[in-house]
Parts: sequence; structure tokens; C-alpha cells
Amino acid sequence: MNVNELDTPCVVIDSAIMNSNISRFQNYCTAIGVQFRPHIKTHKIPELALLQINAGAIGINCQKLTEAEVFADAGIKDILITFNILGPTKLSRLVELSKRCRLTVVADNIETVKQLSDTFELAGLSVRVLVECDTGGNRCGVQTPRDALDLALQINDSPGVEFSGLLTYPAPTKTQEANRWLLQAKELCTSVGLSVETISSGGSPNMYNANEFTVATEYRAGTYIYNDRSLVSQGSCKYSDCALTVVATVVSHPTNDRIVIDAGSKSLSSDLLGMEGYGYVVEYPEAKVYSLSEEHGCIDFSGCKLRPKIGDKLNIIPNHACVVSNLFDFVYLKLDGQVQKSLKVAARGKVL
Repeated sequence: MNVNELDTPCVVIDSAIMNSNISRFQNYCTAIGVQFRPHIKTHKIPELALLQINAGAIGINCQKLTEAEVFADAGIKDILITFNILGPTKLSRLVELSKRCRLTVVADNIETVKQLSDTFELAGLSVRVLVECDTGGNRCGVQTPRDALDLALQINDSPGVEFSGLLTYPAPTKTQEANRWLLQAKELCTSVGLSVETISSGGSPNMYNANEFTVATEYRAGTYIYNDRSLVSQGSCKYSDCALTVVATVVSHPTNDRIVIDAGSKSLSSDLLGMEGYGYVVEYPEAKVYSLSEEHGCIDFSGCKLRPKIGDKLNIIPNHACVVSNLFDFVYLKLDGQVQKSLKVAARGKVL
């Protein structure tokens, strides 16, 4: 089937670009001597995780427990979950998950450590725990290197849990500051006899600055497999490196400058990420996707010399590929304009 025969809106992945993205960053990590652990929340597809592992990744990074369960079902053997996991329901499932893979989790507070400890001790098991550190990203994480040491000691002294290192998701512009933060935390831990096996950093926006994380043993990135408009805007890639497009059909041409497509916020997402507009129209670079309702997208063509006709199809590179993945049941792989196959987005909606 030719790509133009697909019903819209749909997500199409260019296999050649995707495979090039996988190889390029894996080779970069190998060259700088850092292990690579891809974040699968970008694609949520086990087949693509296996491509990443076969290229050299040591395992995968999941954001939620239910995501991890899907990938364990697919045979992935090394899984890191970067989210505080709390509550008896989730923790009982976490125990079962730990029986199927080499599992690592994170914690940034004593309550999370206590619940992990109580649950895994009762099960007669132990789980690896990384202390999550806020090195400037202003999300989760202990606030100072001394706090990291204190929580590491708490983990080390608790049954059912094993202190295995440090983890951060740094601000894209604060790579060197994050490295100094983690280095100080590591030195504090080793000074009291704690072994810091893993120091995990990550983020696609600053992925090609990973060499500046001299203290890190592994790096995590997700969006790199597809890339998107946000990464182009930050200089991390070019539009020619973007493998994922949302294919949409022109359904209305109300005025000379306004074109309406069949892809709205339920297809492109409403994430702006500091940019203007909701996507990049590959065929018309000067066009602006300026408004989304649920099912309609409005595009301003006033800056374009040519206009598409009703029924024409447009390829739009979204602002944020990760969110788009969670909006579709299937994606289509293409090569040279031909559809190779469809892949189920197996972890779509896995938000628990």
C-alpha cells in the first residue's frame, strides 16, 4: 500500500530515519563510554524497544508501572521505572514484575523507601533503588547532595531494598551544573562506604552533550528515536531527522488563507512547549498550524505561494512526538513511500 492510501488522521514512521536515529545515538554513547537506556514512553511499542536493545541499549526506561508490565510481557529483561511507586495495589504488582526482569526503581523521599522496603521484605525479595536528584529540572528529586546521601543511607539500612546509585533528569541548559551536583553526591556516598553502582542522567534535548556528564554511567533518552518539532527548535536535530509525522487530510478551504484538516488536539496534541503553533507542515514550511479543536486543525497559508486542494494530504511533524504516540492505537512504518506494516501502540493509555 502506498502511504497516500492510508485513512487519516494517522501516524506514519519513516523506518530509514528511525533506524538512523537509533544507530546514531547508540554509536555516540558507545564512543563516549556511557551505557544507553532508551525511554520507551516516546513510542510505547515493544518491537521498537527490541530494535533499540539489539542496537546496543542495556535495557529500557519506563515512566509507569503499567508500561513496564507491557514490556516485560514482551520479554524485555532489564527495566528501570523512573517514578515514585506508592500504594499497596501498585506495590504488589511491582513485586510480581520484579520476578520477571532485572528491575530498578527510584525514590526521592523516605515514605516511598518505607513502602518499598515493607512490601519487598514481606515478599522475601529485594529491589534496586536509585535516589532521584533534582539537579535543576525542578520536578521530582532530593534537593541537595547531602539529602541524596541521607536517603541513600536510609535505603542501605532498610530491608527489601538495595541502594544502587543516583538518577537525575537535568534541565537542558544546566548540564555542567548537574554533573557537579552528581559528582558531589557520589563523593559523599563513597566517603561513608556506599557503593554507587549507577549514575543515570538523561534527556533528548541535550543528548549530544552527554559527554559532559563525566560522572554518569548511563544515559536515558526517548524522543531521539522519532525526534519532533520541539527538538528541532532546540537545535538537537533537523526536520530531516524527524521520523514521525501525523498525516492529515484537507477537509475545508473556507478562505483563501485558512485551510482546515482532520487532525486536531486528539491527533497532534495541544502541547506548545514554548513554541508558536502546533506543528510543522512538511510540504508547506511557511504554513502555520495556529489553532486546534478536538477534531479540526486550522492552518494559516498566508505566507505560502501555493495552496493545497480539498482532499490533499499533509504530513505534519508534531511539537511533541511522545504525546502523539499515546493518541493512536496503531502507527504505520513506511519505507520509500510504501507502507511496510502497522504496529500496535501496546502501552497506549498505560498511565498507572
